[in-house]
Amino acid sequence: MKRSRDMEKRSEINSAIEELSTLAVVKPGGNRETAHIPTKPFLSICYVVLLVLDKIGPTMAVLRQDVHKNIKRLEVMHELNPSMNSNLVEILKLEASKGNARKRSSCSKAFLWLTRSLDFSSALLQALENDPKKSMEQIVQESYDATLSPWHGWISSAAFRVAIKLVPDSKTFMDLLKEKDENCETLKEKMQILVSLLMPFLEDVHCILKVYNLDRIKSS
Repeated sequence: MKRSRDMEKRSEINSAIEELSTLAVVKPGGNRETAHIPTKPFLSICYVVLLVLDKIGPTMAVLRQDVHKNIKRLEVMHELNPSMNSNLVEILKLEASKGNARKRSSCSKAFLWLTRSLDFSSALLQALENDPKKSMEQIVQESYDATLSPWHGWISSAAFRVAIKLVPDSKTFMDLLKEKDENCETLKEKMQILVSLLMPFLEDVHCILKVYNLDRIKSS
C-alpha cells in the first residue's frame, strides 16, 4: 500500500492524526444498513500501529505479525471488489450472511483483532502521555491487561509475559517516536491529540462489532 510507505517519511503520530482527522465512521443506530467504516483509511491507521510496534522492538514481534497478517487479509478482500468492499461493514455483512464470520480465517475476525490492536496502542500512548516517567514495561503490561489480555488464550498470554521483559525504557521509546529536533512536550501534545481522536473512533467501531456479535470472541 503506497500510503503506508508515505507514512514512513512522516512521524507515526503525525500520520495517525492526519488519517483520523478525515476518517468518519457511521454507526448503525436503529438501522444496521447505514453503518459505514471506510476500508482503506482504516487499514492506513493499522499500518501506523505496525510502525509503532516496530519502535517497541522485537518484543512485539508476535503482535506485529498478527496485525500485518490481518491487514493483508482485508486488503485482499478489498481488492476482490473495491467498490462494494470500500465499506468494511459490507464485508461483515457478507460473512455474517454466509455464516463465515467466526471462522478462523474470516475477514470479520481480522477486523476484530485489528480493532483490539488499536485499543492496545491507544491505551499505551495514553498511559505514556499521562506518566512518561513510569517504566515502559509497566505501561505495556497495563495496556495489554486492559485491552488484549481478556481475549487471549493462555499461550498468547504466556508468550507476552516473556516478551515484555525486553521492551525499551520509556525515554528511549519516546525518543524513537519524536521527529528530528522535536521536544518531549510537543510529542506529548501530539500524543494527546491522537488519543483524543482514537478513543471516539474506536467506540464507534466497537458499536458496529457489537451489532454483528463479534465483540466477545476470544482467540482459539
